[in-house]
Amino acid sequence: MDSVNRNHYDRIETNPGIFLQKSIILLLSRWYALQMAVQNQWGGYDSLQKSHQLATDLFLWFSKSNAPIPIEDLENLLHESMLLTFNTEIEDGSIEQVYMLQNHSFGHLYALRMEA
Repeated sequence: MDSVNRNHYDRIETNPGIFLQKSIILLLSRWYALQMAVQNQWGGYDSLQKSHQLATDLFLWFSKSNAPIPIEDLENLLHESMLLTFNTEIEDGSIEQVYMLQNHSFGHLYALRMEA
């Protein structure tokens, strides 16, 4: 069973949409500031649903573009979302880290689109 699961997760996703969706979900699940906001329900009792909506919003935003997103645009989107949705001001530099990681994933997505 372990080898089956390992092979499932080691597989490289070639569908650009699925790759983007998985990378956004993984990235947000590892973003400490967002996870703290969800666990402590800083956005209310539906904080988990709000984090899922953020993932959906990011997916739709990235999937509309065929080029890398300017850092300021993504930083503003994340900052505004955390402030308005979770009543959380992020000043630890993690928004910039999220951008860098997601932009790296977007570069892979763009390469996959060019191959298709």
